[in-house]
Amino acid sequence: MNSERTIRVTVRGSFDNLSDAQKAELIAAGDQHADILAVEYTPQGHLTYDLAARPFFTFRFAEQVAEEKDIPQVTARAEAKAAAWMTERGYGFKRITSQTVDMSEVPLGPRGRRLQG
Repeated sequence: MNSERTIRVTVRGSFDNLSDAQKAELIAAGDQHADILAVEYTPQGHLTYDLAARPFFTFRFAEQVAEEKDIPQVTARAEAKAAAWMTERGYGFKRITSQTVDMSEVPLGPRGRRLQG
């Protein structure tokens, strides 16, 4: 039996060797990327960072797959999208890591069980 699975991938890394102009540009745009309460997982990726506090960034991606065997490709695509976003803008980065979660495997809390029942 195949059913759609929502896969969430969190890609983290560090900015690296940014020029003063790049730092200023990122800090100026930081308001739209710093609100950790407005975090969302999207197909194109949702970026958060607080460069004034630390040199790290996080992208959050979501994708639907039909089969479990497709999950590794989702992770690879998410990492590639994050790297491409940085490269396209000329931002140096290092230490890309990712965490992948199959939301169908996440246990429901009490509220979720009530809504499901």
